[in-house]
Amino acid sequence: MLERIAGSRRAGPEGNGHLPVDAGLITDTAAYAGERPTAWQAVQTARNIGRPHALDVISRVFDRFQELHGDRGFRDDPAIVAGIAELGGRPVVVVGQQKGASTEENIERNFGMPYPEGYRKAIRCYRLAEKFHLPLVTLVDTPGAYPGPEAEERGQAEAIASSIQVMSRLATPIVVVVLGEGGSGGALALGVGDVVLALENAIYSVISPEGSAAILWRSAAEAERAAQAMKLAGPDLLETGVVDALIKEPAGGAHTDHDATAAAIKTALVAQLERLVRVPVADLLSLRYERFRSFGTVVEPRAGEVAAPPRPWWRRVLGR
Repeated sequence: MLERIAGSRRAGPEGNGHLPVDAGLITDTAAYAGERPTAWQAVQTARNIGRPHALDVISRVFDRFQELHGDRGFRDDPAIVAGIAELGGRPVVVVGQQKGASTEENIERNFGMPYPEGYRKAIRCYRLAEKFHLPLVTLVDTPGAYPGPEAEERGQAEAIASSIQVMSRLATPIVVVVLGEGGSGGALALGVGDVVLALENAIYSVISPEGSAAILWRSAAEAERAAQAMKLAGPDLLETGVVDALIKEPAGGAHTDHDATAAAIKTALVAQLERLVRVPVADLLSLRYERFRSFGTVVEPRAGEVAAPPRPWWRRVLGR
């Protein structure tokens, strides 16, 4: 999809595709050359409390960040940070999920698990980006949306679905970066983009390994086995097309050097936005739709291979 967007509507020297495609990104798992991390190693690294979170990245990557608060309906959710900033001199809207770097901060930020009002605040900022023709950058880092009764009472599922719907139709370029954990629909509410990038040790899945193990094997102790089966590590995500490219982390992981990690993220974001802003909005929307519709495999049976449907139970009872 990266190449298709880069090559879309080329029109001479000012068209798309003339910028470097990789910008230091990993676009092929062959780059690992035998040093590929396992899924469980990626899970442990992605959950390291010392990894750079949204505000760490924003302070290093963006300039003149002005945070916006509240969903204009209920309250401000500290698990979602959003606002207007500059990236390489270009005004952008940035929305991210914020975890904490300590127990106290994690409690304040609800461990990066947003309530419905957090997603509604994000939607407000998405529409702001579209209204003023500003590119949108989202930073994904959550184990999942908050599952408590208060969130359900306030419409958690509706808020996530609305966020996904708005992003899918947003008439402005969107670049997504998965920083650490990308958990379930809570992550996808910020994860619908024209280009989806992930840090090298980030994970992205429909459920946590522990949750998957509890369902499949009735024991969270099988989490490592579940992680391997779910293919949620960065190289797996790259192979399946869930992410378009991986952003290299410093040796030992992003938690070892926040500045170097932020520099790599900035380089990738600037390069991708330089390409995306040159693509007509109609093409962006079409390619965005196609990107997500192409996930998975559909097998069409050949003529004569379709099994006859079973007889209805009432026909069997009546002998017909």
